[in-house]
This record gives sequence, C-alpha cells and structure tokens, in this order.
Amino acid sequence: MAHGFTQTHRVWGGLDALLGADHQIVALDMPGHGRSAVVRADLPEGAALMADRGLRSTYLGYSMGARFALHLALALPELVDRLVLISGTAGLDDEAERRDRRRADNELADQLDPGAGARGPAVPVDVFIRRWLEAPLFAGIDEVANGFAERLANTGPGLASSLRLAGTGTQQPLWDRLGELTMPVLIITGEHDEKFTALGGRLARSIGSNASAITVPGTGHAPHLQRPDLVARAVRSMPGPSAPG
Repeated sequence: MAHGFTQTHRVWGGLDALLGADHQIVALDMPGHGRSAVVRADLPEGAALMADRGLRSTYLGYSMGARFALHLALALPELVDRLVLISGTAGLDDEAERRDRRRADNELADQLDPGAGARGPAVPVDVFIRRWLEAPLFAGIDEVANGFAERLANTGPGLASSLRLAGTGTQQPLWDRLGELTMPVLIITGEHDEKFTALGGRLARSIGSNASAITVPGTGHAPHLQRPDLVARAVRSMPGPSAPG
C-alpha cells in the first residue's frame, strides 16, 4: 500500500485494517514521508525502492502512491500480481502544463523548505497540511478520517523533496505504455472528483480488457478515506493474477 502526498503508512482511513482481515498488508512510508522522511527519490527511483523485497504482490496506491505503483508495474511487471490505482494518473500530456505544475509544486516546496536567501521562515508543517486539506478535493472528510494527526509525523524538508522530485509535473507521460500492463488492474475514483474520474476512464481504456474502473458514490479525491468498506469490497472482488511465465 502506497499512500498519497502529506500522508504516512498509517493514513488509510481503516482500509488497511479491512483488507488486513484476509491479506498480509505491507504499508509503506513513501519517499520524503513519515519514517522515510530523509529518503530522496523520484518516481522511477521510488518504484525501485518499493520493489526491493522482490516479492510478487498486489500493489495498491493512492494519488502520489498510485504514480509510484504504476511506475513499478511497468518497470517490473513480474512482481505485480494485481494493481489498484486510487485517484491516479499516467501523467500530464502537455509539456507546458507539466512545466507549470513543476513551477507550482516548487513554490509549495519553497514554503516548506526555503532555500538560502529566502525572505521568511518555513511554513510550519501543521499549517501547511491544514491548508492542503482545505482544498475542495478533500471536502467532507473529518480530521479522524483524513489522518491529520498522523500527517504531523512528516517534516518540511521531506515533503518539499517529495514535491520537487515526485510531483505530478515530474512524471513523464506513460499513456502510450499502458497497453504493456497484463495483470488485473482496478481503477478507483470518487463520484465528486470529476477530473480523476475522467482520468480513470482513460486509464482503463488505455490498459485494455484486463482493467476495470469503478466510481465510489458520495466521495471525492480520497474515496478510501470516506468509504473504505466499498473500496475494500472492490479490491476483494478483483480477479486473481495470471500464472507467472
């Protein structure tokens, strides 16, 4: 399980516990986060770190974590029995849009980890995270479900490194490679997150018949935090992996 930006391995809204009833769960702290706050890695490097155990598994990623999981599935498909992407994307197609996103993410990173000559001090992590969670994408999720207290385990420099190295604008588009994925793939998005629901449909079409997309009713960008029961049920209903070889 690979979490999203500003989260840690403990921020799953109960999805980890639900799946843990019949799965062995390995919940990771992604580069720049939690216990991996000092780890500096871009998306391909972070995917390689995820694969260090060398075990075949079902990989489930949310948002930023979905981008890492997708990179892993394309680089080392022999390790991925099944792939679950929650509110994920295969990248921004337009270079100008990627450049603008990198600029915006670097500006956020500079708030958390100002460089030499900065005009003011770093924004405290708790203030930054509270602002982050005020975005419309996360509306309707209370502080318990969104793991606010757990997110405070993060550090400013760690989160800044994540934005600079693994933000959406750093991702080279992978859309033309999605047909390489042959394992079962489940794409999950929230009903009220129109942007990522559209991206989810495009992901499924680009992957092919081994992919399916579901929309969780009454939820936004983090459907697993709002309806972990429905997300767990969908994961359990996935077809089994193909035989290796």
